[in-house]
Amino acid sequence: MKDLGDYRKSYEKSELLETNIPEDPINLFNKWFHETEDFGGIDEVNAMTVSTIGLDGFPKSRVVLLKKFNEEGFIFYTNYNSEKGLAIQNNPHVCLSFFWPSIERQVIIKGIAEKTSETVSDNYFNSRPDGSKLGAIASPQSQVIPNRDFLEQNLKQLEKDFEGKEIPRPAFWGGFLVKPQEVEFWQGRPNRLHDRIRFQFQKDDFSWKIERLSS
Repeated sequence: MKDLGDYRKSYEKSELLETNIPEDPINLFNKWFHETEDFGGIDEVNAMTVSTIGLDGFPKSRVVLLKKFNEEGFIFYTNYNSEKGLAIQNNPHVCLSFFWPSIERQVIIKGIAEKTSETVSDNYFNSRPDGSKLGAIASPQSQVIPNRDFLEQNLKQLEKDFEGKEIPRPAFWGGFLVKPQEVEFWQGRPNRLHDRIRFQFQKDDFSWKIERLSS
């Protein structure tokens, strides 16, 4: 067994203080997202971990790509019949997390997920390359399959079926909008005294309560 006790790093690239944050976490997320993108060192800044509670009662996390965010929340797309899709439809309380090591930052979002409108899902699906469209149809996501060839043959058959034709979005594929209820911003700092600022949504007046957490 490998001992990782000596793996250490000093975090010294930035700070997160109450004096320089907006009142809305989406604005701060937008600022951090673009700062991370400009800083470089990460191939997909929009890669995030989505954690759900499965039908078996166990939590499960996986990395997916964020495709849009605005004042409403955070949108990603998936197969609604996948393990992830069924888990969300059974229990819409989810957690999203972003880890940007190059800039020593992390964002954790607790929220409630709901399906996007068919128009939103259609618009995004239609923007995808044909290969990605057919891949979404060809793969019965999360189901047990006999081998890799099963997927390849499905794709080849679909390529023939849709040659020269428009590829419609299947009803089992679409977006989820995660409406944030709590957003925590973590900025690495020296001596493990990290900055942690938490935004909690207040339903009574639709404002955000801002608090500092101990590292």
